[in-house]
This record gives sequence, structure tokens and C-alpha cells, in this order.
Amino acid sequence: MVIQRWQSVLLLVAAVMMGVFSFASLGQVQTTEFSLNFTSLGFTYEGETTDGAPSGYFLHTWYFFILSIVTSFLYILDIFLFKNFRLQKSVCAVAILFTIASAAVAAGIGYCSVEGYQVSWSSVALCPLLALIAAIMGLRAIRRDEALLRSVDRLR
Repeated sequence: MVIQRWQSVLLLVAAVMMGVFSFASLGQVQTTEFSLNFTSLGFTYEGETTDGAPSGYFLHTWYFFILSIVTSFLYILDIFLFKNFRLQKSVCAVAILFTIASAAVAAGIGYCSVEGYQVSWSSVALCPLLALIAAIMGLRAIRRDEALLRSVDRLR
């Protein structure tokens, strides 16, 4: 007997939040010469190029993109591990650590990568916090269902 209720919804919310965090714009950097858009793939020049203005990527951050995508996939994988509570709890704990690491890497890149300028953050930067809250609540639901199944097995 397996109970799979709210933790699936909560883990799906965490996966969607980390997916949005991976692909949406996290903020902008406004310099005197140009503006940069900050995503998990790196800093790109904004606007159309005219008269030799720079275009493309100012700085690539593939490691940050891979970390945030792997975190999202871990949450999706965790939904389907409902038959093995021990493994599901372990994968959820690792995904929570990866979420914290993604937020820390984003903050580090945002505050230290462009010399003399800081990122003006968008609301998407809060997605790891929302994913973290949903994942912790999902982990609590997994533990609660495991305890419920143990108590039912004890009665048999």
C-alpha cells in the first residue's frame, strides 16, 4: 500500500519553480555603455546592435544552468520514487541541497561578476526560496506518509 498525495503536488511546484528559475531572466545590469540581461545561461547584451555595438554573451555560466536544471529534474524524479520512501527522502534531501546551492551561485554571480556594477534582481530570483519551501513541506509529507504506513502495518 502506497500513499502519494500532497508530496507529489509540492514536489511538482518545486520542479516548476526551479524550471522557471533556469530559463527566465533573473535581473539586469545597467552600465554606462550597455545593459546586460542575467539568466542562468549567463549575461547577454540587451537591445539591437547598431554601429559596432556588442552582441551575444558577455559571460557564459553553463555550470549555473546545469545545476539549476539538474535540481529541477531531481524534483521530477522524486515524484516517481513513491514506492521507495527511503530513496525518495534521500533524493529530496539532495534536491534541497542543490536548490540552496543554486540560490548561492546565483547570488555570487549576480554580485561579483560585473566589476563595479550589481544586478537589479527580478521577482524570478525568489523561485528557489519558493521551491525550497515546497520541497521541505513535501519531505515532511513523505515522512508523515511513511509513519502512517508503518502504523497500519503494525496493526496487521
